[in-house]
Amino acid sequence: MLNNLTGWHFLIILVIVLLLFGAPKLPALARSLGQSMKIFKSEIKSDKPDDETTGTTGTDSSKAAGPADPSSKS
Repeated sequence: MLNNLTGWHFLIILVIVLLLFGAPKLPALARSLGQSMKIFKSEIKSDKPDDETTGTTGTDSSKAAGPADPSSKS
């Protein structure tokens, strides 16, 4: 479906958006969209360290079991 869109189609869509929102409101609309994307990206990045800390917690428990090994006492 997207393969059939040409430059003229995008131009018509742009004109319709301008008619619906008006030229003065478009910068504010773009600014709020940009702020929303920044918040979304920061939330995704903040979730990744949580996953990594749970992974390191599993390796920490294996390290704790290491000193209890009789071969390490020698």
